[in-house]
Amino acid sequence: MLRRLTLATAIAFGGLAALPVLAQDAPAAAAAQQTPSQVVQGIADQLGKAIEGHQKELSKDKEKLIAIIDDTFLPHFDVDYAAILVLGSHAREASPEQRSRFAKAFYESITHRYAEGLLNYTQGRVKVLPFAGDLDPKRSVVRTQVVMDDGKTVSVDYAFRRTADGNWKAYDVIIEGISYITNYRNQVDAEIKKGGLDNLIKTLETQGANALQTIEQDSKQSK
Repeated sequence: MLRRLTLATAIAFGGLAALPVLAQDAPAAAAAQQTPSQVVQGIADQLGKAIEGHQKELSKDKEKLIAIIDDTFLPHFDVDYAAILVLGSHAREASPEQRSRFAKAFYESITHRYAEGLLNYTQGRVKVLPFAGDLDPKRSVVRTQVVMDDGKTVSVDYAFRRTADGNWKAYDVIIEGISYITNYRNQVDAEIKKGGLDNLIKTLETQGANALQTIEQDSKQSK
């Protein structure tokens, strides 16, 4: 369930992962005027409009689906910060070039691995829960409930931080108490210890979604 929901509800904002900043100036400026809850609600609404009624078309055009993901999520996700968290202690050892390459390759792998999960998305599936208390000036968590096909709800929370330019951006997704960052940090850590960061980057760059699937399978088998 974790893998299915990670992209279908929040890629990565997801991912999760450490890309060079890809957001455009206009969306970023607009996000600065929004609270984290408003950002999440806006994404849910935008995604519904982009997906609903176009599932058949998008199922045959994956790159168009990927473009929707980029347009919807990336302006609101702190990809650089998330990448550092995913790399964990290895981030200190990595060069700027390695971090950048890892971020791009990892993000693209995740996007292509889980993009089809978005085809089941419809408006109303994500319910943003009311925010309680005063908004912290630097950090916040937006709590939501995602309605599954069988009517059951799954808790999906988004961790936000205010960036240096004043925008609120998400950097982690917590599904039923399981952190996106922690989940992939453990998998990435194991791969780096096994073959080194450069080898992991090259594998992600050349094998993409297949590489990520193999990493996940290896992680399961090692438990």
